[in-house]
Amino acid sequence: MRINYNVSAMIANTSLGNNDKALSNSIERLSSGLKINHAKDNASGIAMAKRMRAQIRSLETANDNSNDAVSVIEIAEGALSEIEDMIQRMNELAVKACNGTIDDLDRKYINDEITQLKEEVERISNTTMYNGAVLLNGDFDVKGYTDNDDLKVSTYSDEVRSGKYVINSLKATLDDEGNVIVDKVKNLKADGTLYDNSKAPDEMVEAPDDMKLKFVGGAGFDESVTATAKGDTVILTGEKGFQMEFRVKNTLDATNINLDITGLGAMNVQIGTSEGQELGLRISAVNLRTLGIEKFDCTTKENSEKFLDQMNDSLLYINRARSRLGAYQVRLEHTISTLDISEENMTGAYSRIMDADMAEEMTEYSKNQVLVQASTSMVAQANERPSSVLQLLQ
Repeated sequence: MRINYNVSAMIANTSLGNNDKALSNSIERLSSGLKINHAKDNASGIAMAKRMRAQIRSLETANDNSNDAVSVIEIAEGALSEIEDMIQRMNELAVKACNGTIDDLDRKYINDEITQLKEEVERISNTTMYNGAVLLNGDFDVKGYTDNDDLKVSTYSDEVRSGKYVINSLKATLDDEGNVIVDKVKNLKADGTLYDNSKAPDEMVEAPDDMKLKFVGGAGFDESVTATAKGDTVILTGEKGFQMEFRVKNTLDATNINLDITGLGAMNVQIGTSEGQELGLRISAVNLRTLGIEKFDCTTKENSEKFLDQMNDSLLYINRARSRLGAYQVRLEHTISTLDISEENMTGAYSRIMDADMAEEMTEYSKNQVLVQASTSMVAQANERPSSVLQLLQ
C-alpha cells in the first residue's frame, strides 16, 4: 500500500475528466442542435458543410433575383397590355374614320382622341420603371453600332451572332417626310454602280447573290440578305431568322459599312450560383416610332386608310414584344422551381453533416451523466484508500 502516490485516484480522476468532457460536448450539441460546433469536431465535415452553406445562400439569392426578374417582366408586360389596348382603340377609330359617311370635321374629332392616345403611349413608354430604371425606352434591348453617322442599328434578332460585320454597299433615299423611298433602297455592285432592280417588287429589293453581309473573322459565314424599307427603317433579312433593322437618319449612299453587333444591352439577371449563369432580358423599345404610327393621323379619309393599314404592323410588334416577355417569364418560373429544389436538396445534405441527432445525442448525454457520477464516486473512494494505512500503525 502506498500513500505518496495514489494511482487509483489518478486513474479515477482521469476517467472523471474524460467523462466530464464528453458530457460537456453532449450538452453543447444538445443546446446548439449542431453535431459540429468546432473545426476539431470534424475537420473535413465542416469544410464541406461551409462550402454547402455558401452555395445554399447563393441559391437563395439567385431565387430572389429570379423573382425580381419576374416582377420586372410583369411590370413591362402590364404596360404593354395597356398600350395594346390603346392601339386596338386607335384601330377602331381608324376604321370609323375610313367610313365615307363622315366628313373631315368628324375625322378631326376622331383624330383628337387618337392624338391623346398616342401621347399616352409615349408617356407610358417613358415612365414605366422598375427600381428607377425605365423599361420600355430601349435601354434593355441589345445594342449595335455602325461607323456611318447616317445609319443607326435599331435592333436585331436573337439569331444574329455577336461580332463585327461589313455591309458591302447600301443606298437609301429619304422623302420629304423622312421615310425611306422603297424603290430606292439598293445594293451596289463592287465598283459602286447600281444594279437594275426595275423588275423587283415595289415593296422589296433583293440583294444579288454576290452582295453579301460579311461576318469579319467568322469562318464560313457570308450571309446573302434582302433589303426592305418601312418608314425610316431599312431591314436586312437573311435565312433562319437572321434580321437586322437600321434607322436611316439622312439619305445614304455608302460602301463597306462596318457594324459592331455587341450582343450586349439586355438586362442580365443572375439566375445561378456561378459566373455566367445569367439570363438576358431583352425588352424592346415601344414608342410611336417603333410602332410605326408616329407620322400617321386620321384627319382625312386617305390618311385614315394609311393609318389603318399600319395598325396590323403595330399590333404585330406589340405581340412580338409581349410574346418574348411571356417566354422569359415561363423560363424564369421553371428556374425558380429548379432553384427551390436545389436549395431543398442542398439544405438536406448540409443538415446531415451539421445537425445533431437529438435522440441519439440525448442517449449519449444520459450515458455520460451516469459515467460522471460514477467517476466522481470512484475518485472519492480512491482518495479514502490511503487512510487505511493508519490501521497498520496502531
